[in-house]
Amino acid sequence: MTGSPSERVPPSKLVVLMAFDRRDDGELGPAFEPREMPDEARAVRLARELATYHVGLIAGVRNVMPDLGEFSEPTVLFQHGDIPGMD
Repeated sequence: MTGSPSERVPPSKLVVLMAFDRRDDGELGPAFEPREMPDEARAVRLARELATYHVGLIAGVRNVMPDLGEFSEPTVLFQHGDIPGMD
């Protein structure tokens, strides 16, 4: 059951950084588990630092509506190199 508008939890931001490397078979795979970042600036800064170590990096942000369990479409903050198709 959804509460009244005054009871709803305000949207929050989910900022995530993902890195990719080539596996032995040549396919892209995650370099590590997606990392939740504290804010957009730190996500972009770390992505830029890691760009020389990985084949691809992407940092993005999306709004989360916790009371509804919904996510907005992601916004790319930084992208470098090869990124696998994102669904």
